[in-house]
Amino acid sequence: MNALVKYQVDPVVRTKLDFKLEDVPRFWFGGDPFRTRLFDALSLTFPDGERYFIESVRLFRNKITDPDLQQRVADFIRQEAQHGMAHDKMNQVMKDQGMPVDRFIQLLQKIFKFELSQRSPQYNIAMTAAAEHLTALMAETFYRHKATLAEAHPYVRALLAWHSIEEMEHRDVAFDVMQQVGEVPDHLRRFALAFTTIMMFNFTLYRANIMLKHDGFSRLERIKMAAQGLPWFFGKQGILSAMRSEYLDWFKKDFHPSQHPVIRQYQVWVDTMATTNDPIQAGEAFWQAGL
Repeated sequence: MNALVKYQVDPVVRTKLDFKLEDVPRFWFGGDPFRTRLFDALSLTFPDGERYFIESVRLFRNKITDPDLQQRVADFIRQEAQHGMAHDKMNQVMKDQGMPVDRFIQLLQKIFKFELSQRSPQYNIAMTAAAEHLTALMAETFYRHKATLAEAHPYVRALLAWHSIEEMEHRDVAFDVMQQVGEVPDHLRRFALAFTTIMMFNFTLYRANIMLKHDGFSRLERIKMAAQGLPWFFGKQGILSAMRSEYLDWFKKDFHPSQHPVIRQYQVWVDTMATTNDPIQAGEAFWQAGL
C-alpha cells in the first residue's frame, strides 16, 4: 500500500455518556459465559491501560512542536480519560457480581508502574502505539460484520461501539509521537506489537478463566468452554484471525496506521449521535450498518 495514502480522522472528545451498564445481565453475550467473560476480561484492562497510554504520550509532550500533533495529543488524552471512566463503570458491574476485580487491577497497576519507572520512554511509547494499532483493528473486526456482535446486549454493544469509534479517530496519534519525536528504532517498534499481542491475550485468557471459576464453573467445564469458544476468536475463520493482514502491515518499514481506511459505517455513528445525543442509539445504528 502506498505510504502516502492517508485516512485520518481527527479525535473528537465526547463526555457524559450513559450506557446504562447497571441494567446489563450477568452473561450479556447471548447467555454465553465464555464469550461474556473474555470480553469482560479485555474490558478490565482498559481503565489502567488507558492511563498508561496517557502517561507514555506525556513523556514526549514537551518535544512536540507541530501544532496539529499537539492538538491531537490533547484530544487523545481526553478521549482516553473518558474511556477509562466508562470502563471503570463496567468494572464496577463485574465487582458487584463477585468478580475479583481489585486483584486484577492491583496487578495491572504494578505492571504499568514498573514499565513507566524502569523502562525507557522509547519503550513505553512503542508499546502504546502498538496497543493502539491492535485495539483499532479489533474495533474494525468487531463491527465490520453485523453477525459478530449480534448476540451481545445492546448496552454493552453501544459502549464498545463508542470506544471503537474513538480508537479509530486517534489510532495514529501515539504512532506519530513515536515517529516524529520518539526516536524509536525500527526493531523496537516491531517487537512492541508482537510482545503487546502476547501479553494482552495471555492476561485476557487468564482473567476470563478466573472469573468463570468465580461464576461457579468447574475446571472441566472451563476447559470445555475454552475448547468450544476459542475458535470463534482465533480459529481459521475466527473474528480476530480475520484481521491478520492488517495486523501484519505493522511490520512493514513504511507502515502508518492511516494507511488503513476507517470502518465504512463510521459516519453513521457520528450522524446518529449528533441527531439523538444518545450513545445507545448511535451504537445500535452503527452495528445495524455492518455488512
